[in-house]
This record gives sequence, C-alpha cells and structure tokens, in this order.
Amino acid sequence: MRLHFSLSPNTQTVPFDYQHFLIGTFHKWMGWNVVHDEISLYSLSWLQGGKMIKDGFNFPNGAKWFISFWDEEIGKQLIMNAMKNPDVCSGMFVREIQMQDTPQFGSKERFIASSPVFIRKYDENRKAKHLTYNNEEADFFLTETLKKKLKTANMDFDVKVSFDKAYHNPKTKLVKINGIDSRANFCPVIIEGDPEAVRFAWNVGIGHSTGCGFGALC
Repeated sequence: MRLHFSLSPNTQTVPFDYQHFLIGTFHKWMGWNVVHDEISLYSLSWLQGGKMIKDGFNFPNGAKWFISFWDEEIGKQLIMNAMKNPDVCSGMFVREIQMQDTPQFGSKERFIASSPVFIRKYDENRKAKHLTYNNEEADFFLTETLKKKLKTANMDFDVKVSFDKAYHNPKTKLVKINGIDSRANFCPVIIEGDPEAVRFAWNVGIGHSTGCGFGALC
C-alpha cells in the first residue's frame, strides 16, 4: 500500500538536508517504537515539486510525498495520526491523503528511484563502505538485502535486483541525515522474480535504510 501526501506551500525555506524532518514526521505519526527496527518494511520518498533557491528549496505550489509499506495496518494508523497532527516541516502541512493499492506487476519490472538507493558493506574491521551503481558488488547486496526483508516478512520468493546498466545518466549524491553522510545512487533498478516479490519491493524499497529516506521506488 502507498499513501500519497499533498502538502501545502512552505512558509520557511526548506533546507537542502530536509530528509530528517520527513523521518521525524513519519515516526511522529507512527510512534518510534512501533515500527522502528533493524529492517524497515516500508519506504519514504523525497519531496517532489520544489525549486532550488539560495539556501534550500521552495515549494510555492506545495509538495508531493509518499510513504509505502507492506503491512496495511500501518496505513490506517498513519492516516489517522496525520489528520490529527498534519504538520510536516518548514510550515508545510498535509492537505490531502490519497491511498494507492499495490499494483499488479510481472516477473521483470524497471523502477525509478524516488529517493536515492543506498548500499553499504562492512569490511573485516566492521568499517562501512558505501557502494555505487558501478561497483561490481552492488547488485549482489541489493538482492541480498531484499531477500532478507522477504524472509523477515515470512515470504519465500525468488528475486534478483540490479541497477539498470543501460541507463545513460546515473548519478550519486552525498546525503547528510542527522549528521551522517551517505553516498547514494540515483539510477533505475530492474527487479526480476516472482511477481509477489516485485510487489513487495515496490512497497518496502530497495537497498539499505529505506526507513530513513532511501530506496523508495516508483
């Protein structure tokens, strides 16, 4: 399930590193301890519809934002609490919420990243390395992370995730959230496997830290 939020125009400049506000809003609506865990079976997009200005972004016509999740019970709670407390950030508040059921997909689908895809691996000293789209290990870790999420949801489906190697303009971006820098990827992904696994991925996102604003798909 996906909830699409239409937000009002901002009354203050939205900072470049605004993502922590979205994370805070999500957990304000849900309660941190309810869904916060090592593995996030939900994903958060970034804001759409903004214009870059000197110190951040401006959303003169409001913003679009979506949250997706596998457990539909989360959606009911989100809607209820968002209506009670609609403030998001920088003077923006929720004007409208639209619910979208999970589409039917085939066994091979290509998706655009609505928030950049973050992948990390740890070396023998537990030091994290952030992988980019052109790293030969990137697809392996994308696939393994999704398989782990499927297992957490008690689902046993075959699946493979890879960056679209034919895409002509992949980019990386250094994203700072709560003081932590992460090198993430703006590049479409291709998901192959059981259609139920593809539907699952559309909701929970791909890569690491989908609950922190990475890896949402559209």
